Amino acid sequence: MRRMTLARAVAAALLALLAVACGDGRGGTTVGTVPAVTGIDWTVDSVTVDGTTQRAPAHAHVRIEDDRAAGSFGCNRFSGTAQITGDQFRLSHVRTTRMACDNVRMTFERALSRTLTSGPLTMTGEAGKLTLTASGGDRVQLSKA
Repeated sequence: MRRMTLARAVAAALLALLAVACGDGRGGTTVGTVPAVTGIDWTVDSVTVDGTTQRAPAHAHVRIEDDRAAGSFGCNRFSGTAQITGDQFRLSHVRTTRMACDNVRMTFERALSRTLTSGPLTMTGEAGKLTLTASGGDRVQLSKA
């Protein structure tokens, strides 16, 4: 248990140093094609699965912090563990509310949830935009709120 706590503390310190070296953590500075993503409210614009793009419902959003992510899939709220390594983002251990919404929002929500939790996603972006792409090509488009 102590090793895990120490490892988390070291990882947090390294992440903090990286954030200071790379910018203000609010999206002002990029490293290569990866913008700073933590501490920002991101609006979900769309999700593309198997080549079909679905526009997001009005309230779909996500906020990524050091090791957590939370937001709305469009109907249900979610939170989970976030891990950022280089240009890779991983969302795991997701918990959601279980509200029922109309079929269009639920279809979007299932596609977004599956894509965000499908494994490591490659992050690219510029000018207030962020794209998360799965290894199979599915992707999520986000904009700074």
